[in-house]
Amino acid sequence: MTWYTFGQMIASIRVGQKASTMDGARIIMRTTKGIIWFNGREQGQYVQIKDYLFSDLWHMYEDEEGLISSSEREQYEQHEYEMIENQYMEWWTERKQSLK
Repeated sequence: MTWYTFGQMIASIRVGQKASTMDGARIIMRTTKGIIWFNGREQGQYVQIKDYLFSDLWHMYEDEEGLISSSEREQYEQHEYEMIENQYMEWWTERKQSLK
């Protein structure tokens, strides 16, 4: 089983995956709308990054409840990649023009 710090987990979690702390007290799930709490008193609400989350180790997994088709996941991840690429190209264009 692979364990991640909060930052590593956020950078690696894929749409439809869940992540839980070592004791299972906190479970989150990444959706196409963001990362939500899957259990506890904040269940269904978006995760707010707070200091206590940085001291936990997280394990990522997939199960039936978070199942998303591979084509849906690939389509979403392609769109996400294109948005990042577009931001970089905009920055690069602005940078080149500011150097002239």
